[in-house]
Amino acid sequence: MTRYALSTIVVMIALLATGCIKPKITVFPDATEPLLEHTLQGEGKDKVLLIPVKGFISDTSRGFVLRQKPAMVQEIVSQLKKAEKDKTVKAVLLKVDSSGGSVSASDILYHEIMEFKRRSGAKLVAVLMGTAASGGYYIALPADSIVAHPSTITGSVGVIFIRPKVTGLMDKIGLEVEVDKSGRNKDMGSPFRKTTAEEQQILQHLIDELARKFIDLTVAHRRLEPAALADVSTARVYLAEEALRLGLVDKVGYVDDALREAQTLAGLPPNARVVVYRRAEYPDDNLYNVSTSKSDGGRISLIDLGPADSFSSLHSGFYYLWLPGAGGE
Repeated sequence: MTRYALSTIVVMIALLATGCIKPKITVFPDATEPLLEHTLQGEGKDKVLLIPVKGFISDTSRGFVLRQKPAMVQEIVSQLKKAEKDKTVKAVLLKVDSSGGSVSASDILYHEIMEFKRRSGAKLVAVLMGTAASGGYYIALPADSIVAHPSTITGSVGVIFIRPKVTGLMDKIGLEVEVDKSGRNKDMGSPFRKTTAEEQQILQHLIDELARKFIDLTVAHRRLEPAALADVSTARVYLAEEALRLGLVDKVGYVDDALREAQTLAGLPPNARVVVYRRAEYPDDNLYNVSTSKSDGGRISLIDLGPADSFSSLHSGFYYLWLPGAGGE
């Protein structure tokens, strides 16, 4: 070791010891790092921004031990705001693989995407991947064109209200919960007792109103025929070709097809630059990488909860969610 290097180390140790500098220890790049632009392919000044939407749509961040995952709403809005400042972003390709999430988070993303389009003038193409149902489809509605992967599961245009019920368990173990309330419906939806007929009617009214908003937006964006609307309103899911026949999507194709659609709508050449915003650089990066930082995907957690991590986001409330698809996210 040279005398200069040794002197540098001594000075750094002294500064640390006296508190003159405060180190930031980051074991892995995470959500605290800034989003940086990375080119995936193509060339030129004008570009298409790829935004992946993967998993449960929520406005609540989640973390476990060494991993802190920002809320999806926070992550997507951050990318939209960054893109809005860049006038060379002429189109956005929204790659959706989500069975939905909470009503409020889905609606926030829908609103932010609509506002981004209005303010930026950029074209938007949504490509629906393995599952793009309920809230996953809701956030794709603002797109100028929706392309469905041939094997996608989409639709589920509706709402569910999830609440646990523990009355049976409480009876078995002899446990009671006493509640004093200001009105007879104050503890409506309580897990500690059975739902009354009046409460069920109120809850169904709320469900119907939230579902009506979803259906109205679908009609406004997709202009469904009456027969198609009647079928879609049952909140069932569809394969890509079925969704195409009903008018829920514009085309069936792959990510490359959706990218060409975005380039065409924006008046860009086929070799236009395609970029992503990430907090870390990946070797051999491509269109199918859904991560923004190397802490995404649970790869650095001491314990990876897998599908249970998605279900951990579920609490009593209203959801634009296709529940069978949530376990795989």
